Amino acid sequence: QVQLVEAGGGLVQAGGSLRLSCVASGRTYAMGWFRQAPGKEREFVTTISWSGDSPIYADSVKGRFTVSRDNAKNTVYLQMNSLKPEDTAVYYCAGRRFGVGATTVSAYDYWGQGTQVTVSS
Repeated sequence: QVQLVEAGGGLVQAGGSLRLSCVASGRTYAMGWFRQAPGKEREFVTTISWSGDSPIYADSVKGRFTVSRDNAKNTVYLQMNSLKPEDTAVYYCAGRRFGVGATTVSAYDYWGQGTQVTVSS
């Protein structure tokens, strides 16, 4: 069982930036970031394959968020720029035991505990 631990959340003003990190206790293949706002379902944000090629982004974050990974450190990052109040949510890191990047919750085998991101207007 791989443990995932997120860090880097916090409170930021609209237009600001935050960088989230997720450290895995073991090897994972594709990694993803999801978020969940109060009263809403968990939604896909981005995913990245083991090689780091061709990450996929939700339309709502495309051009503002960038995902990257350092496999030597078993760490994936989410750089979030030009943040908006609607980005406020708990952000979850997720990992797959096998396979390429995926956009659905059910595709992931491991989940972190989440980190709160709050964007004030």
